[in-house]
Amino acid sequence: MKLTQADFQERRDRLAKQMGPHSIAIIATSPVAMRNRDADYKFRADSSFFYLTGFYEPEAVAVIETSDSLDDGYSYSLFCRERDREMEIWNGYRAGVEGAVDEYEADEAYAIDLLDEEIIEKLLNKEKLFYRIGQQAEFDARVTNWITEANGESRRGTSAPSHIIQLDRILDEMRLHKSSQEIELMQTASTISAQAHTRAMQTVRPGMMEYALEAELNYIFGQNGCVPAYNSIVGGGANGCILHYMENDKALNDGDLVLIDAACEYQLYASDITRTFPVNGKFSPEQKALYAIILKAQLAAIDAVRVGHSYKEPHHVAVRIMVEGLIELGLMQGDIEEIIRTESFRQFYMHGTGHWLGMDVHDVGSYKHEGEWRAYEAGMVVTIEPGLYIAPDDETVDEKWRGIGIRIEDDVVVTESGPRVLTASVVKTIEEIEALMAQV
Repeated sequence: MKLTQADFQERRDRLAKQMGPHSIAIIATSPVAMRNRDADYKFRADSSFFYLTGFYEPEAVAVIETSDSLDDGYSYSLFCRERDREMEIWNGYRAGVEGAVDEYEADEAYAIDLLDEEIIEKLLNKEKLFYRIGQQAEFDARVTNWITEANGESRRGTSAPSHIIQLDRILDEMRLHKSSQEIELMQTASTISAQAHTRAMQTVRPGMMEYALEAELNYIFGQNGCVPAYNSIVGGGANGCILHYMENDKALNDGDLVLIDAACEYQLYASDITRTFPVNGKFSPEQKALYAIILKAQLAAIDAVRVGHSYKEPHHVAVRIMVEGLIELGLMQGDIEEIIRTESFRQFYMHGTGHWLGMDVHDVGSYKHEGEWRAYEAGMVVTIEPGLYIAPDDETVDEKWRGIGIRIEDDVVVTESGPRVLTASVVKTIEEIEALMAQV
């Protein structure tokens, strides 16, 4: 499925209502980023800009203006590149100002080259300017110049907005609560990502390079018209203990685990999966013992993702189970409550148990309200990803445990009837993983 212009308009409607009368919002898409000489990175629209417009081309700015009364509605303008036959031959077709109106339902459209000229008139006699402060330094400077220029028009009895408000405060909260259409897009991304992880389990073999296994993931993403949602982590053995390992250039050894944290985005909506499994298809006793602790913690943490529960509740649940398990295995000693209070468990578990997920893999939205962890509400999507990492040089533990890194991560939607796991179609129990890998 794809979102329709009706979906984007509904979002603009909600934003305009929250802006109130006599207001203007200005939001720019991402700048084109250079990879190296004469070569750009593939363009990706800014998530919040796309959220409001559905417009994917670079060099674009959206402007929303409300009238004296909300009953009079609002206007939506889109500044974008003009049609240019020569440039389209080189770089692809453009919607142009006509397409911005006809296809993307802007009330009016202008060539992007006219932005500095046209925006001044739009700023005049507005009380409030909603703008994403701090996102792009160069664009911040342009906005500052526009305000200065608009204030210079005082001789006409007009002025620039007297209040500048961080637009992200509204947009982030809107994006945090997903519609049913958004959740289905995320389900598609999750299903494709799960297929990629399944393929990885089926194709891995001792001696294979980490980048070759990464290529198997990318094949599934590409076959489904997707790109990675973030830089893939494929860490064999002790590399799995590096939380953001991205070199992916070492051999996968017999007897080691491989930790894969990789997923795709579909229609700009991300998924995020981690699975850890044995390169040779069979867990060793030590690997199995640690894995069982993490899986127990993850399942309990997922169950804690419920309407009304604190955002931090899954983390507390996971930490307690993992500390109990570490004490049982002799990897930690002492009182459970004291270990949790002092956070000495961070020797082995040094990150949180999840984050918001949506158009960005670490999605927008506040985690606290008035200093307190916020409660889960229906439509929020969160990752649940406990892990244990026994550093290869940690001499406080027996050598048999060293260099084992394990994380298990799934994507969970908060619903009124309980947690819905979007990524459930990729196996994660010891028995399921070994059975799947034995089929090859």
